[in-house]
Amino acid sequence: MAGLREQKKQRRREAIAQAGMQLFVEKGFNKTRMEDIAAAVDVSGQTVFNYFPSKQTILFEFLRRADNSALEEVYKSLDPAGDPVDVLCGLVEIITELELQLMPAPLWREILPMIMFHPKDELPETYARGNDELVAEIRKFLQAMLDAGSISADTDLDFAAFMINDYGHLQLVRLVTSDEPDWDAFRQNVRSSITLFVQGMLG
Repeated sequence: MAGLREQKKQRRREAIAQAGMQLFVEKGFNKTRMEDIAAAVDVSGQTVFNYFPSKQTILFEFLRRADNSALEEVYKSLDPAGDPVDVLCGLVEIITELELQLMPAPLWREILPMIMFHPKDELPETYARGNDELVAEIRKFLQAMLDAGSISADTDLDFAAFMINDYGHLQLVRLVTSDEPDWDAFRQNVRSSITLFVQGMLG
């Protein structure tokens, strides 16, 4: 019986999360209220708060899923022993693609200014925690590249992981300026910059 109750709770949590994301896309993040999410799932507002204390936590749930899926794809499709430029370009592209699959460009355009320019709000703090986790995972992959001998043994992995993630965010900002992202320009920009990065930082 306990197992059935837990499954029911998980299904309800997922339904609330999916309804929240759908409303964020349709109405915008700022215009969506927790009451709207509750109505979409036909539950009370308190029920929604029991699962997600704020709409920021719903958004973070999907960001975390996107990052986890991207990292799974990175390890599945990229060889740490391969050409470091190709590998790092692939890493940035995989993460960026999954983030844009998660949320369309208009929604990114809405939340990025909040993340970048309102550092004391809950959303930036929540996003920052997830971002730190992503940087740590990128560092692990860089360690695998170092162990494979594809990057220099004296590489500052912490700094390299930070820079790659930060650069990925810059490219995301550029991509979402249009509802139809220019992936060709994205790939050209990433390859040019990663080439310089590898030559200057990774050896």
